[in-house]
Amino acid sequence: MNFLIISGNPKNIGLCHEITIAACSGAAAGGADCQIEYTNDIQRCKMCGDGWGICKNENKCTFGVDDGFDNLHNKIKKADAICFITPVYWWDVSEGLKSFLDKLRRCEFGQEGALSGKPVLLIASPGGSGNGLINCFEQMELFCRHTGANVFDFIGVNRWNKDYKSICVFEAAKALACGRKVGDDV
Repeated sequence: MNFLIISGNPKNIGLCHEITIAACSGAAAGGADCQIEYTNDIQRCKMCGDGWGICKNENKCTFGVDDGFDNLHNKIKKADAICFITPVYWWDVSEGLKSFLDKLRRCEFGQEGALSGKPVLLIASPGGSGNGLINCFEQMELFCRHTGANVFDFIGVNRWNKDYKSICVFEAAKALACGRKVGDDV
């Protein structure tokens, strides 16, 4: 299985980084080939032309080669399962992940695209007060509904629950990598 983790974390330290490693370790324990990709260099959508550019008709971004979007989009097409991980900033996904999701949503519009029917694990880590998690998950779920992705699970990890939620992240990624389907009873 090809398991792709897409992280909106701009740092390589801290809680979000720790749970990204836990997810990758879980996927590997489940027998998957796991790869982590970061979205920090993906530029925000420029809404070319009439607001769509070539993304609607050609399912790619005019600027996607320049910032790595096209490369990551191709990796999504090849992946069997996806995990989106983000810190929670201002009650939402990180700016890096938001920029990527905005472009991806446009390139997946009105078609059976790269995420259609694929299982997706959603993980968010609110820092500081721990607030904003629910709103962040709502935005991620809306993206999944729009693109036809199947949400496997939502896991929120903060500094108060990281001891047991890190285990949950590992086990969820492992279960997904082992082939558990969305909605399977255990």
